[in-house]
Amino acid sequence: MDNENNNEQGFVFYHEPDKFEEHNNFEDNKKPKNKKGLKIFGTIAITLAIALSGGLIGGLVTYKTITSKLEGKTVNLAPVNFTQSDEKALSAQEVYQKVSPAVVTISTKGTEYKGFFAQNVEGIGSGFIINEDGYILTNYHVVELAISNNTKDVTVILSNGEEVAAKVVNYDQNRDIAMVKLADGTKVPAVAELGDSDGLYVGQEVVAIGTPLGKNFAQTLTKGIVSGVNRNLTTEGGNTGDYIQTDAAINSGNSGGPLINTKGEVIGINTAKLSGQSETTIEGMGFAIPINDAKDRIESLSKPILNLGITVREVNSELAKQNNLPKEGLWVVGVTENSPAAKAGIQPSDLIIKFDGKEVKTFDELSKLKSNKNAGDKVEVVVYRNGKNVSLSMQLAES
Repeated sequence: MDNENNNEQGFVFYHEPDKFEEHNNFEDNKKPKNKKGLKIFGTIAITLAIALSGGLIGGLVTYKTITSKLEGKTVNLAPVNFTQSDEKALSAQEVYQKVSPAVVTISTKGTEYKGFFAQNVEGIGSGFIINEDGYILTNYHVVELAISNNTKDVTVILSNGEEVAAKVVNYDQNRDIAMVKLADGTKVPAVAELGDSDGLYVGQEVVAIGTPLGKNFAQTLTKGIVSGVNRNLTTEGGNTGDYIQTDAAINSGNSGGPLINTKGEVIGINTAKLSGQSETTIEGMGFAIPINDAKDRIESLSKPILNLGITVREVNSELAKQNNLPKEGLWVVGVTENSPAAKAGIQPSDLIIKFDGKEVKTFDELSKLKSNKNAGDKVEVVVYRNGKNVSLSMQLAES
């Protein structure tokens, strides 16, 4: 049962993480839970509408919205410097001409089940090319359909309309960021220049480019301002982060596209908008992940996903005591046949306590350690088994 506490802004929000979470193959597989909506001044219920795409069912395109309740709060705005201005500011048309060739549409296809019936669906989102090697930044939820259907294959539509094959390289589900790579040999039309999101100020002009509401509206530009910075929001899944708030229109399909300053630099990844759950209409409240958050992850996201091949549950001090375990760690629930974990000798009911010489107590800690490694690397894994520590050698491999 959810508890709710009012804060000074009149928001009602609460998130209680699962006490005993299970993770398959070290991928965050927490499912959204139904919770009471956020209330603004006790009257308006709103959701954080993740701008994902659409289902192609029986030849009719219908655009769905993946919703995740906004259970966070608004923090103080950074000081507003009204004397600050953009040097050599470009017009919206000039920004569009500079950046739009690097903006792409991302299409994912898969199967979803409703009851006993399967239906083919297509997801549409946006992204932008960040280097000559064909790497593309986007949102995790834009490519989630491909990942959930056990494939990383997506189709990218370049700015000139050409459709090319691409693949999901890696992703950070907690921050809703993913990296996609164009097939080798693809000619890259343009590369987006990444700016500095730390210097943003309220009132600064920005534009968004993307594919709202489907392929027919690819390369759409909307214009607005930075309405707020450092907006700390927590989604229903428990993922917390700071966002740029903007009144530039962000709609379904804009997700993953760039938010751009008047120098033609990408300063954010368009991610979400607020929409009403009832008759209340909320306009002009879009949110973007600051580009500096993504820049910090580009190197690790450019490496392929390493799959250890195990399902684990986090064991905190309370659970360790309840299960007569002397330590905290990651309890192995299952081991995939012929996986790196199986070849290393890890067994169900082992408690992983160290990975590559570092103690691990949570899934996130293990994921961070794993992200610093490459396929083929060998790491020492220490497990607690039958009352003693056992040291094992594991060779990492791509998933």
